[in-house]
Amino acid sequence: MEERRTKSDISMTQSVIFFILSLVINSLGNVLTIVTSAHVHPGFLGSAYWTAAQTNLGNALGVNLFWTFLILGMLISLLNAALVGKFDIKRILGNLIFMVPFSALIQVFADFFMPLMPEATTWPMLILYTLINFLGVCLIGVAISIYQRVNLVLHPADDLMQILRFKYCRGNAGVAMWLSYIPPTVMAIIAYLINSKFQNFGLGTLFAFFFQGGITGWADKHIFPNLKHQRLEVGAKA
Repeated sequence: MEERRTKSDISMTQSVIFFILSLVINSLGNVLTIVTSAHVHPGFLGSAYWTAAQTNLGNALGVNLFWTFLILGMLISLLNAALVGKFDIKRILGNLIFMVPFSALIQVFADFFMPLMPEATTWPMLILYTLINFLGVCLIGVAISIYQRVNLVLHPADDLMQILRFKYCRGNAGVAMWLSYIPPTVMAIIAYLINSKFQNFGLGTLFAFFFQGGITGWADKHIFPNLKHQRLEVGAKA
């Protein structure tokens, strides 16, 4: 069991570098799932689980993606505060700080990759796009591992997973990831009740559902293995 850390044993410069690297990896991974899904038969691949669920609910409510992700992200931040047992304004502001560059990088990568990738019209292309989609999920899992260990600022969904992992799941990344999928599952169900559609869910979404948490746990041990979890809440177990 890893020694508990309420402070950081790496410098702020190191923390920022690791955070920026993980942010780029995460944005790239998300875009790879989005772009590959957009270039194959609708519903075959799908995007990462949270992305798919929030997009579904936004479409069902007729709200654009910016407001959908912002409002739902803030609601998750409030859920996080309830699970931690205190309203930490710094933590919530950190969630917001994360979402701004993350959204910008998503747009940059999407603008770059979308016109480069043709429609998947043959079986070899479909297999290639499926592998790229899965690679995107793996990159997301690795990125989550890095910025959760740095624990400088987090996306609300990953902050939720971090809280569940170390406060309720004894450090188990896989179990915490599955528990953190309860809110987006509720979002998807609400969306289906409104418009009777499951959009952006597919093979890649299932891959993310079953394996992304395990990939994060694997990355903790094998990607920058000397980087330990920083700034954990008192009582957390790593």
